[in-house]
Amino acid sequence: MSPRKNRRAVSGPRPRAGGWAEETEDGPDGSWVVRMIAGANATKPYRCPGCDQEIPPGVAHVVAWPADGRGGADDRRHWHRPCWEARGRRSPRVRRSRDAPRY
Repeated sequence: MSPRKNRRAVSGPRPRAGGWAEETEDGPDGSWVVRMIAGANATKPYRCPGCDQEIPPGVAHVVAWPADGRGGADDRRHWHRPCWEARGRRSPRVRRSRDAPRY
């Protein structure tokens, strides 16, 4: 008899080429392609549209863009994971001054 293997069934998005997991999410604001970015792969700072705070390099986050196929690289937005999950429960609060950098 062979030894028992305690492996959990993997569910959810599968890593694609390059190691990123990608899935499509439907919400009240439309369908989005969502990619989870590991902290080790986050090499540049971005500005989260949910909280208007910077996502520094090395911090895991979410990249989302419209799933309708009409969007390109300019339509991708980098979000903190909690901000992305709360986007339907928040109203837009833009607090950025005119001099703040846009990432």
